[in-house]
Amino acid sequence: MMPTEMEAREISRAEESSSLLARGSAILLGALMMTWPAFYNGFPLLYPDSMTYLGDGAVVARKLFLHQSANYYGMRSFFYSLGILPLHWNATAWPVIAFQAILTAYVLWLVVRSILPGRMVAAYLALIGALSLLTSLSWYVSIVMPDITGPLLYLGFFLLVFAPESLSRPERVMVGGIACWAVTCHATHLILATGLCGVLTGMMVVQRRPVQRIVRSAGEMAGILAVAAAAQLALYGYLYGTPSLNGERPPYLMARMVADGTGKKYLEQHCGEERWALCNRLQNLAGDADHFLWDADGGWGGASAEDQKEVRREEMPLVLATIWAYPREQFGKSAGAFWQQLQAFGVEDLDPSSWVAEQFETVLPRARGHYLASRQARNALHVEGFTAFQIWVVRSSLVLLIAFPPLVWRRVSSRLIGLSVVVTFDVFANALVTGTMSMVDERYGSRVIWMVPFLIGLFVLEWFSARGSSAERVNAEVAAGRIAQHQ
Repeated sequence: MMPTEMEAREISRAEESSSLLARGSAILLGALMMTWPAFYNGFPLLYPDSMTYLGDGAVVARKLFLHQSANYYGMRSFFYSLGILPLHWNATAWPVIAFQAILTAYVLWLVVRSILPGRMVAAYLALIGALSLLTSLSWYVSIVMPDITGPLLYLGFFLLVFAPESLSRPERVMVGGIACWAVTCHATHLILATGLCGVLTGMMVVQRRPVQRIVRSAGEMAGILAVAAAAQLALYGYLYGTPSLNGERPPYLMARMVADGTGKKYLEQHCGEERWALCNRLQNLAGDADHFLWDADGGWGGASAEDQKEVRREEMPLVLATIWAYPREQFGKSAGAFWQQLQAFGVEDLDPSSWVAEQFETVLPRARGHYLASRQARNALHVEGFTAFQIWVVRSSLVLLIAFPPLVWRRVSSRLIGLSVVVTFDVFANALVTGTMSMVDERYGSRVIWMVPFLIGLFVLEWFSARGSSAERVNAEVAAGRIAQHQ
C-alpha cells in the first residue's frame, strides 16, 4: 500500500530531522575530540599572549560602548579579544575553547562533505579522530589564541571557490562570517588571505572557468578582505585617532632585521650622519628578536613609551633603508629564516610562565587556582614526545602525498585539487611571512602543519571511496549477468 501524500511528507521530514540530528551529533563529537589536550591539562592551554587577548577585550569594549577612554588598549588583535569576551567575561576560559572547537569542527565538516558526500559521518569522525590524536590540530583548538582561525579562513576560501554548490545559503553566510572574523584575528591573516585570493583567482582563470563564476568567487573573497580591512581601519581609527590595520603593534619587522644583523649593521654605519631613535640604544641591540621586543634591556622593550612610539614610526623607513643598503645579504638571511620556519612545527611553547600566573589577578581572578593545578603550570604536559611524534606523522604524510595522488589522479575531483593548492600555498606562505617578517617559531609552523595530514587523509578516503564504488559496480554487473543467464 502506497503512503498518502501527507504521510510521505511526514516521512521526509522525519528523515531530514534524523539526518540533521546525525550531522549535529557528529560535529559536536568532533569538537569534543579536538579538546582532549585541554581536558588532559585540566585547564585551557595558555600562551603569554593569551592573557592579553583575555584582558584587552573589556578595555576596548568600555571605550566602544561606554565611551570610557584608557591610556593603553593593548597591542594585539582587538577583534579576537572582543569576539571571545562574551564567552569568558573574565571568569573562565572554557567557553572560549568550546567555541573554537565547534567552529573548527563545523568548517572541517563542510570541507569533508564537499569532497566525500557519501558515508559522511563515519569518514568525518575517523578523520577528525586521527587528526586530533596525531597532529597539532587539537592543541591549537585547546589554546586561547587566534592561531586556529587562520586555517579556518583558508578552508573557508576553499569552500567559497571550489565547492559553493555544496553550501546552502545559510552555510555560505556562516563561512563568510567566520572567514571575515578570522582575517581580523591576526596581522598575518590579512597578508596570507590576500595572497591566497590572488592565487585562487589566477587558478580559476587558468582552468578557464566561466567568467561569471570567476567574478563571483573572486568577488566574495575580495569582499571578505575589504570588510575586514574596513573594520580594522575604523576600530583603530576610533581608538587612536589615526586609521591603521594593526594599531599600536610592536615593530616585529624591525626586530627581525636586528636579529638578522643587517639592521644593527646599518645603524652602526649611519647613526653618525642620520638620526634614528635606536641610535641611543645600539648597545641594546642583541641578535635576538625576542630580546629586542620584550626584555627590559632590549631595543624596544626597554624604551620609554615616547621612544617606542618613535621607533614604531621609523620602522618601515629603517627597514627599507636596510634592504636598499644590503639587498643580497638580507635576501640570504630571509631565505634562511624561511627554510628554518618551514621545518619548525613542534608543540614546544607551552612551558609554565610566572608572568601568566601573575596576570590571573586582573584577567581571570577566580580561575587562578585551577590554572596552578594544571599540568601546564606544573610543567607536566610532556609536549616534547608529542612534537617528535608529529614530525613522524608529517613526514609519513609527505610520503603518502607523493604516493596517493598518482593512484587517484584519474578519478580525483577538482575540489581535492583545489584543496591541495590551498594547503600547499598556506604552509609555504605562512613560513615565508612569519619567518622573514617576525621570527622563526615552532608555534607558527605548528598552527598550519596539521592541514597536510588532513589533506592526505582526504586523498586516502577518496581512494577507498573510489575502490568501493568500482567494486559495487562490478558486483552489480555480475549479478545482472547471472540474472540474464537464468532468464
